[in-house]
Amino acid sequence: MLSEVKSVVGRGVPVVGNDIDTDRIIPARFLKCVTFDGLGAHAFADDRAALAGQHSFDLPQYQGSSILVANNNFGCGSSREHAPQAISKWGIKGIIGESFAEIFFGNCIALGIPCAIVTHEISTQIQALIIANPKLDISLDLVAMTVSCGDLVETIVMNEGARQMFVTGHWDATGQLVAQASVTRAKADSLPYVKWQLQA
Repeated sequence: MLSEVKSVVGRGVPVVGNDIDTDRIIPARFLKCVTFDGLGAHAFADDRAALAGQHSFDLPQYQGSSILVANNNFGCGSSREHAPQAISKWGIKGIIGESFAEIFFGNCIALGIPCAIVTHEISTQIQALIIANPKLDISLDLVAMTVSCGDLVETIVMNEGARQMFVTGHWDATGQLVAQASVTRAKADSLPYVKWQLQA
């Protein structure tokens, strides 16, 4: 069964600032983990320590939020897949921002996390809305290609190929294998070296 992502709805958490790189999202000392479990607790670890509990990922009003609202060039820097993994493990299911680093964007697709692009005016307006009222829900609609927050309804931008991967579920590589299990098995059965390995 493919996992379609046609919309993401939930409360938002603002992460204000341009050029927030992957080392800030998850510092290098946490990359030694064998699995990604537990990375969510360390998302933005150094920024959170520097702000002594005042980072949005620490503030009680944003706990349980599922949509991160960023600014320009979010996820730049190294290609570490731990960055979107840490954000995902914290609970983020969608990101709104002005632009995203290409590799970070691709890593988010692989996890089923849509990254929607809006203008600077819209990103800062949404951030201001959720800072003023953290209980507001944000709706990210990949079919209508809109974002709504309170009375605000605006158009989002996303590469059409990426959008199609989300709405059809084709971002989900494991789901595709499961959905095509009989085809995969038939192909494996036709390969003599696979049969030899299984018999060995």
